[in-house]
Amino acid sequence: MVIAVTLFSALDAAAKYLVTREHVPLTQMLWCRFLVQFAGLLIIVPALGIMTARDLFRTNRLGLQSLRSLLMVSVTGLNFMALQYLRLDQTITITFLAPLTVALLAGPLLGEWVGWRRLVAILVGFFGIVVAVRPGFGDVPPAVLYSLGAMLTYSSFMLLTRYLAGADPPLVTLFWSMIAGTLLGAPVALLHWQPPPDLLSWGLLSSLGILGGTGHWLFIHAYRLAPASVVTPFLYAQLLSMAAFGYAVFGDLPDAWTLAGAAIVIASGVYLFHREHVAARQRARRPAE
Repeated sequence: MVIAVTLFSALDAAAKYLVTREHVPLTQMLWCRFLVQFAGLLIIVPALGIMTARDLFRTNRLGLQSLRSLLMVSVTGLNFMALQYLRLDQTITITFLAPLTVALLAGPLLGEWVGWRRLVAILVGFFGIVVAVRPGFGDVPPAVLYSLGAMLTYSSFMLLTRYLAGADPPLVTLFWSMIAGTLLGAPVALLHWQPPPDLLSWGLLSSLGILGGTGHWLFIHAYRLAPASVVTPFLYAQLLSMAAFGYAVFGDLPDAWTLAGAAIVIASGVYLFHREHVAARQRARRPAE
């Protein structure tokens, strides 16, 4: 999990560098991110004998997988837009709200209601974002809205992923998440295509899909090796890697408000996972009693 979130941080750092320093068009960068991972899965999975290329396209829930794929494009696009203006540590702090939002929305959408303790933890987490962003009266920077939009879309993506968990094999779901970005992004990206200025830019463009694909594979593998209550809190290690990349590449350091807000959100998230673990143990004991 720690390696996975570090790769995600490297992906965001590369995207921010390309869009702010090399002025690579956002549509071009977005398409390359999906194309490389799409092609990699299409080549590597059959080569390893895990499943055929035709099997990767086979899904039992075509409509929902297509919707999930569109959500993935939206999440990535909004996140890249936010990265043009916000520091890496700021975007990840807002993203940390996603597990709390999922817990809040899982009740009305999936029938997984939270108790009052977890509800308080969720509200405290939202307060943490207010501390980190520090909006004035009616003054919320557009980039923060992009990042909040990415977080809300990512929450919907996670809820749909949970709903689809038993419908298709994980590799099929991972593969389908790349389809919309690859196919729909091609005409727009090619229309605005600008040759990257140097080898570094070419390398970074190519790395977007590699970093994302490897990170997602490790992410899935982590949840296979250990219970979610053990693995999930390590998601918050991404704040450290984001801050490190932000300083190393852009000379950015988190300010006190961002660190304070992130600490509140992380504490809320860890407590939420703890309460979910306690609730799961209580449910497991009831039949035996």
